[in-house]
Amino acid sequence: MRTVRTVSGLRAALAGARRDGRSIGLVPTMGFLHEGHTSLIDRAAAECDEVVVSLFVNPTQFNDPGDLAAYPRDEARDAALAAEAGAHLLFAPSPDEVYPDGFSTTISVRGVTEPLEGSHRGVSHFDGVTTVVTKLFNMVGPDVAYFGQKDAQQALVVRKLVRDLDMPIEIVVAPTVREPDGLALSSRNVRLNGQRDRAPALHRALRAAEDAVAAGERDAATVRAAALAALKPYAVEPEYLELVTTDTLAAVDTIDSEVLLAVAAQIGGVRLIDNTILTPSLTPPRAPDEAHPHQIARPDGRRR
Repeated sequence: MRTVRTVSGLRAALAGARRDGRSIGLVPTMGFLHEGHTSLIDRAAAECDEVVVSLFVNPTQFNDPGDLAAYPRDEARDAALAAEAGAHLLFAPSPDEVYPDGFSTTISVRGVTEPLEGSHRGVSHFDGVTTVVTKLFNMVGPDVAYFGQKDAQQALVVRKLVRDLDMPIEIVVAPTVREPDGLALSSRNVRLNGQRDRAPALHRALRAAEDAVAAGERDAATVRAAALAALKPYAVEPEYLELVTTDTLAAVDTIDSEVLLAVAAQIGGVRLIDNTILTPSLTPPRAPDEAHPHQIARPDGRRR
């Protein structure tokens, strides 16, 4: 795997693949890779001829300077993990390479950026996301780009961006990868420290909602109440816990089709997000110890 740091170096490195008609996959990351990222790289390597992993902590999508400063970074570790997972090229630009002196363009998507994360972090957060994603798409020119379901709203925003601007890029959204206790993998998890035992609260809330719907409940307020009740033993107060449509993120009153349940909360000074898709069916509730369907089996047989 090669590491490049400039746009010109990136384009030169991909020129042969583009000339020969080989498919290019992009896995955009902000680094401090975990098994969620490597599962995306694994998939990209299985589906594309060339795999580019971008490593860039994007300052324009942080509304809290403290969060940006505390974001974990370890390029050497990330490079080793990306190479092991099958990446061919690591693109690790500096902020000045991405936002050179005089940069003044912002890409905004409206309609799906205002609720949930937008209501708490501001739509400027998504302006930062969509601007850097547009730049990465222009820099790399991928055929396919891979994102994780944990950031469900971000994935929806990127899909709308690609559709609205007629970008010839397929967006793949892969299932959330979880720890054995259900905690969604995130680069921020390393900062939980002594609060780690409270972190599964978000997943417990999602499970409570899933089980309520599986048992036949269709009233969104009742399902939401079940999820909120599951947070109480952990003393977690969510920033939001909302049931919305999967395509527009509009609030729903009745669960009569697929619904996104999204939650965000601060635990020990670390902001965590998670979500699940609620699908009305006649499926009975899961047993309490049943593995989450979006966990991935480790080679040693344990769940991850």
